[in-house]
Amino acid sequence: MVNEDPNLEERDVTPEQQSAPPAVDPNIPAPPAIRTDSSIPAHPSVSAHPSASAHPSASAHPSISVHPTISTHPSISAHPSISFHPSVSANPSSSAFPSSMAYAGDLTQPSSSLGRGDDLSLIKVSRRRWAVVLVFSCYSMCNAFQWIQYGAINNIFTCFYGVSTFAIDWLSMVYMLTYIPLLLPVAWLLEKYGLRTIALTGSALNCLGAWVKLGSLKPHLFPVTMLGQVICSVAQVFILGMPSRIASVWFGANEVSTACSIAVFGNQLGIAIGFLVPPVLVPNSNDKDKLAYDIGIMFYLIAGIATLLFILVIIVFKEKPKHPPSRAQSLSYSLVPDTSYLNPIIRLFKNLNFKLLVLTYGLNTGAFYALSTLLNRMVILNYPGEEVNAGRIGLTIIIAGMFGAMISGIWLDRSKTYKETTLVVYIMTLVGMVVYTFTLNLQHLWIVFITAGTMGFFMTGYLPLGFEFAVELTYPESEGISSGLLNVSAQVFGIIFTISQGQIIENYGVMQGNIFLCVFLALGAALTALIKADLRRQKANMEFSENKLQEEEEKVENVEKADNVTSKAPTTLSEEHL
Repeated sequence: MVNEDPNLEERDVTPEQQSAPPAVDPNIPAPPAIRTDSSIPAHPSVSAHPSASAHPSASAHPSISVHPTISTHPSISAHPSISFHPSVSANPSSSAFPSSMAYAGDLTQPSSSLGRGDDLSLIKVSRRRWAVVLVFSCYSMCNAFQWIQYGAINNIFTCFYGVSTFAIDWLSMVYMLTYIPLLLPVAWLLEKYGLRTIALTGSALNCLGAWVKLGSLKPHLFPVTMLGQVICSVAQVFILGMPSRIASVWFGANEVSTACSIAVFGNQLGIAIGFLVPPVLVPNSNDKDKLAYDIGIMFYLIAGIATLLFILVIIVFKEKPKHPPSRAQSLSYSLVPDTSYLNPIIRLFKNLNFKLLVLTYGLNTGAFYALSTLLNRMVILNYPGEEVNAGRIGLTIIIAGMFGAMISGIWLDRSKTYKETTLVVYIMTLVGMVVYTFTLNLQHLWIVFITAGTMGFFMTGYLPLGFEFAVELTYPESEGISSGLLNVSAQVFGIIFTISQGQIIENYGVMQGNIFLCVFLALGAALTALIKADLRRQKANMEFSENKLQEEEEKVENVEKADNVTSKAPTTLSEEHL
């Protein structure tokens, strides 16, 4: 039947399916209308699958016949059919997670952020994705280096600026403190302006903070170096929540965990270099002029690298690929974005599994932050004069953790066992911390290297696991918000653990301080066991694959039915039209 509403036809026909209407000779009289059978329903029918016309003439759209006559096939409604977008499920309520989809609005309406040339039905990964994640990983590394560069040589900066060790600790803790109030504004900016804007802002602030520190090369200019560190800490807010978002937007369903691990890998590599390089570039000395020169070399080096990375972000970083890389991402493009960033947070905190993950992630990562900040002090108290080896122990922890993160990411992409992998890694983190605690004071540095590396393999290897598990538990909520809440928890526990463990070390000793961390890691492992593996993103990908297969089968079945009807149609019908 001819569509009575021209606008409706315009909405149904995609640019690829449009074709010019057949020319009509005005001298040929219009054919008589065929009476519609009373068994055909009169109300509007909504079809999730293209209707097949029984007439042998070709249709310009699968659900709209070009010929003005009506097919007598009983499966065709007398009212024009309305077709859904092929990449969107026709029945949202059949999803495995209906409560999460209810707020998303009309799933048949694509998001206004999509360009005219974007085809949601085509699932394809972009070759640029590796360049994007590599550039992000590099400027994340630069920012992480600036976080730990003071803590790695705490005693040297204490001597140079003439301040307390606690004041130098705050150069690390300011990263944690700044993140907490800025999470929500930055999460809103990420949703409103997208990945590219956030990446440019983060890399620009990281570059600016590095150059500000060059104005603090005098012993009385500690406030200037604190200002530069505060700017870098603001940049960190634009960085920490990005790994899972980049992985989801740019990578396919079988690559997201690996990509997230690579993105986190850069941050961990920056911490590793931050443990290794400062003790080498700035050796301990009582000559403050020599210290100023050595510190200046380190600051100039990191400022130059930060500037180069900012330029690379401008050139390489794009908002999103032309085509969605996975079925789940295709669906997320079709959701109407929520303009309020408080509503998603409220919904997330109604999710019990996510609340447990926020708590357990904060305990693990907060312990890692405290351990990294206070490592120099722990090693120096047990092994005086070993600043360089203290940095190497920190390097060992991070390098081992990067291998752990990569192995975990590859394993998750293949097995999809998020709950089981997270729990095993958490328990092994606790075991590693206990062994490290009771071997640190044995006066054998090689034992410390081994135990610290074993602990780091699991402790820092846990970081990308938490991000990916959170995305699975909260899909289709924004990855930026879920990752941000995990990081807020980590910053809060990081501040609490750093201050508390620092005071315990001063008053009671290093072992007692580490036992303090072991208790909370044991609590985190117990809570992780209570999390249920509600893998919503995986269910979405599976659901789309099944729907696609079902649609293909229905298409074949309808084509066969249409062929049968055509073969039985009387030849006089065609003669009438002629």
